[in-house]
Amino acid sequence: MKRPNEPQRVTSILETVDVRTGERVALAEFDERIEAPNWTRDGKLLYNSQGHLFAFDLATREASPIDSGYADRCNNDHVLSPDHERLAVSHHTREDGGSRIYVLPARGGEPALITPLAPSYLHGWSPDGRTLAYCGERNGEYDIYTIPASGGVETRLTDAPGLNDGPEYSPDGRHIWFNSVRTGLMQLWRMNADGSEQAQMTFDDDSNSWFPHVSPDGRTIAYLAYRKGDVAPGEHPANKDVEIRLMPSAGGAYRTLVGLFGGQGTLNVHSWSPDGSRLAFVSYRLGE
Repeated sequence: MKRPNEPQRVTSILETVDVRTGERVALAEFDERIEAPNWTRDGKLLYNSQGHLFAFDLATREASPIDSGYADRCNNDHVLSPDHERLAVSHHTREDGGSRIYVLPARGGEPALITPLAPSYLHGWSPDGRTLAYCGERNGEYDIYTIPASGGVETRLTDAPGLNDGPEYSPDGRHIWFNSVRTGLMQLWRMNADGSEQAQMTFDDDSNSWFPHVSPDGRTIAYLAYRKGDVAPGEHPANKDVEIRLMPSAGGAYRTLVGLFGGQGTLNVHSWSPDGSRLAFVSYRLGE
């Protein structure tokens, strides 16, 4: 019998889905919460769990830990560099609990601090490898910022009231996609890489749309959608019925690829396969 206030047990299912046919393949189940798979060029899926990072080998179906040094309180904001040689993470520092961005070798190693200011939640790495894009809370406002991947001075790109989050570069580096609550519901937006010409790209009045991920060929956007009324527009919790949707990057109607029980942790990071044929994601199942 579950005791009052005892956390409900969760099973995490690591899956892939064919973006053309919708066929789902369950790769493995875990007795703890895992989140946010990144797809590597050498056939692995990187994910986080309980503050640590792991690499799941698609051939052997086995997971191994990634040494991230003192960055042992990582959340689901990890991103691979364009050459897949480096890994950027958001780690909650022990001093104040704030999320800051660090960069380390993709195979593991000591992290280097990039954003002294917190909280900073990583989401994108520019195709030329020079710039990171992230959501930062400064003076009570959540906006999109960029910073050199080696560290330096951050640049604020948005100033609309409310939450602006989830920035990710297009493969050609010309645009940054993000989600914003500025119109009332959470919707997908696109802007030039310098922050100019911010344009709304989804107009869904039945849902809140989060975490746009651009396909390798730049033609398709995958994103996560919560039903309107299930969550507040500025929230993306776990343990909800959600959809993974696809839409043209030029704008237009979406199609639902997958309906699942998930939310936070399902599709936070770029998880397209290198050839653009599949997406990796995590679904969940609750137990007593």
